[in-house]
Amino acid sequence: MSPSRASLEKKPREVAEMFDDVARRYDLTNMVLTGGIDHLWRRAVVRAVDASPGERVLDIAAGTGTSSEPYADRGVDVVPADFSLGMLREGYRRRPDLPFTAADATALPFADGSFDVVTISFGLRNVVDVDAALGEFRRVVRPGGRLVICEFSRPVVPGMASLYDRVVLRALPAVARRVSSNPDSYVYLTESIRAWPGQRELAQRIRSGGWEQVRWRNLTGGIATIHHATAPGRPGPLS
Repeated sequence: MSPSRASLEKKPREVAEMFDDVARRYDLTNMVLTGGIDHLWRRAVVRAVDASPGERVLDIAAGTGTSSEPYADRGVDVVPADFSLGMLREGYRRRPDLPFTAADATALPFADGSFDVVTISFGLRNVVDVDAALGEFRRVVRPGGRLVICEFSRPVVPGMASLYDRVVLRALPAVARRVSSNPDSYVYLTESIRAWPGQRELAQRIRSGGWEQVRWRNLTGGIATIHHATAPGRPGPLS
């Protein structure tokens, strides 16, 4: 099952089932659909998080754990969390050494101040209540801790926005039919990208969630954007 259209009021069960269906070939499909540029974006996120051994990182919407592996390989204590059991099972099959955890971003199963950093890549737009999630991220991070969000955004290069919408986004479902285990899900994912707010709007939403020092950096002309923020309290290191 996959949602028939994108909405900011999503049905969590349907979204979870959609990701369950695509779990086995999800990483391969992303690589094909982005021409491999998703790896560059994920490396940029790792640099932005700037986690050191001894720090604890919560990686929300970690899926199969691809985004968590760089931290674990550097000796950082990372917890990959996702609400899709299919994604978690596939991740555990590949990396049984990682502590994959079933978690709803709007009601995290962690104590207050449990992490130094919370990060989420290409998952916030699929959360049923973004504001509740931002509040939960702030609850589970220590005072002065960091938040790093990477998400699809609005191209800022003149002419790119129209080209991106007319060519790239329209082509995604067709390409997905050749490589994905559930190509219809990419119709939903394409619409969710179109429905998502731009850089400035998301930054304001993060501020309204109680975060400080909110800023962003565009990737690939704004097709994706990394937002940084700091939790109130003793200032933490800037990413």
